[in-house]
Amino acid sequence: MRNYGNMELHELIGLDVCVVKSTNPLQVGMCGKVIDESKNMLIIMSSMGPKKIQKKGAKFEFEIEGKTKLVDGGMINYRPHERTKKLIWRRRKW
Repeated sequence: MRNYGNMELHELIGLDVCVVKSTNPLQVGMCGKVIDESKNMLIIMSSMGPKKIQKKGAKFEFEIEGKTKLVDGGMINYRPHERTKKLIWRRRKW
């Protein structure tokens, strides 16, 4: 089950998100709902239509359970179905 503590391990599609930091300054402050995800990109439905945001080099603020969580894009820079395995394995090494 997706919750605040393990949000990075689960599906991001459907979550509300805001771009806090990006290598492209025009994307900072962009908010919307995640409508699709690939290995390197989040596709966000903003007020100006769908926008592609590169994960690497960006920081995202996701809203889940009424709280916001800051997530580094490099941490979720995997294919959605591979992210669970890779992040659990990385946590075990810590």
